[in-house]
Amino acid sequence: MTSSDRSQAVDVKRSYEIRTHGCQMNVHDSERLAGLLEAAGYVAAPEGADGADVVVFNTCAVRENADNRLYGNLGQLAPKKTERPGMQIAVGGCLAQKDRDTIVKKAPWVDVVFGTHNIGRLPALLERARVQEEAQVEIAESLEAFPSTLPTKRESAYAAWVSISVGCNNTCTFCIVPALRGKEKDRRPGDILAEVEALVAEGVSEVTLLGQNVNAYGSDIGDREAFSKLLRACGRIEGLERVRFTSPHPRDFTDDVIAAMAETPNVMPQLHMPLQSGSDAVLKSMRRSYRQERYLGIIEKVRAAIPDAAISTDIIVGFPGETEEDFEQTLHVVRESRFAQAFTFQYSKRPGTPAAEMDGQIPKKVVQERYERLVALQEEISWEENKKQVGRVLEVMVAEGEGRKDDATRRLSGRAPDNRLVHFSRPEEPVRPGDIVTVEITYAAPHHLLAEGPARGVRRTRAGDAWEARTAASEPAGVMLGLPTVGVPAPQPETAASSCRTCG
Repeated sequence: MTSSDRSQAVDVKRSYEIRTHGCQMNVHDSERLAGLLEAAGYVAAPEGADGADVVVFNTCAVRENADNRLYGNLGQLAPKKTERPGMQIAVGGCLAQKDRDTIVKKAPWVDVVFGTHNIGRLPALLERARVQEEAQVEIAESLEAFPSTLPTKRESAYAAWVSISVGCNNTCTFCIVPALRGKEKDRRPGDILAEVEALVAEGVSEVTLLGQNVNAYGSDIGDREAFSKLLRACGRIEGLERVRFTSPHPRDFTDDVIAAMAETPNVMPQLHMPLQSGSDAVLKSMRRSYRQERYLGIIEKVRAAIPDAAISTDIIVGFPGETEEDFEQTLHVVRESRFAQAFTFQYSKRPGTPAAEMDGQIPKKVVQERYERLVALQEEISWEENKKQVGRVLEVMVAEGEGRKDDATRRLSGRAPDNRLVHFSRPEEPVRPGDIVTVEITYAAPHHLLAEGPARGVRRTRAGDAWEARTAASEPAGVMLGLPTVGVPAPQPETAASSCRTCG
């Protein structure tokens, strides 16, 4: 991106809205898109407003019917665009990288199509489309510059994503992400730590290190222990209270990472470790380079080093060729692993992936029945594991917008160190998102904990100060997507070719 492109400004303050689908990588990319647009002179449309001047879709190519969802949304905007001369529509992200010219053929009212490698070009492409009055389609085949060099409008004042790598070197047969985001490219450790230090100076107290496969970090620079060194270096940053990361891959999960997690106080006792299947035969067909014994061995080592660790996972049900015996192996691993939560997905074909052409596609009825059995088992385990938290005293970081019923119940919500969602009684003294409240857990449900008694203590933090300062400025948020978090799995079935949590 040239300096003239980056400084491209519009004559009048035009409003923008970003609609994000997909994984954490897309969420963070949307923060960058918001930053780019505001640097170019655009302003965020008020939340809930109908009629932004520029609507940007940041798309996902993993979820089933992602393309149908996109074209349905584009179709709804077509009449609005006709009514509003000058309105522009842009489509980016993984689906744009994959479909390219198809988008403007199916939806000729789209003004800009850009890919995963050139998000920094969005303001220039919008301006060019406006001046030339024709659609601009620009898809780069490789990364132009590491995205973290771009302007970013952070969605949270107290918690932040920090990319450590982009792309993926794995070849999982169900996943199209490596074809769309390219080979893994790592950032220099010094650049990562400089970004974290800058965020902490602004008031951020929690960071989540982000990559398609975070613990493969270092493959670019020939250092197999680079990720554990990075975790330890984060532990030395004064004012950084919580460090998380997502998502690792079992193949690359080494003992030095476990040791760094256990020995670095601000690395949280939480691990999201994608399983995908418990069957060795299915894992081989998926081209996952580990087997059940290796996976369970990692879980055992983590629990030995960090007894209170909450472990979550991703599981795909109904992969081509999966037998009832294969599925029973998945249930066995779930029972042995005692996951705090699992994100479960029904396999669906994604064009362009080897799995889509495999024999042995499983009938929908069979997949649904297996899915329901898996969900029922995991719900039971999640509840049992959460019940073990009753009576514990936990430090909860107050969150913004986590509890849908908080206003009605006069409760607040936040995350425990292990990332469990906690709803707690509102303390007598004022607290802000980013502050720390110490509570005793009195009740457990499968997907949340409850602290009904009075708070044991409240610690006002620099992160809370940062949230308060941002709120006082009364600037509408450009990307309203909540606190960066692994989150709580939805009870309804999700259907995906890959769980793609970034993606593991």
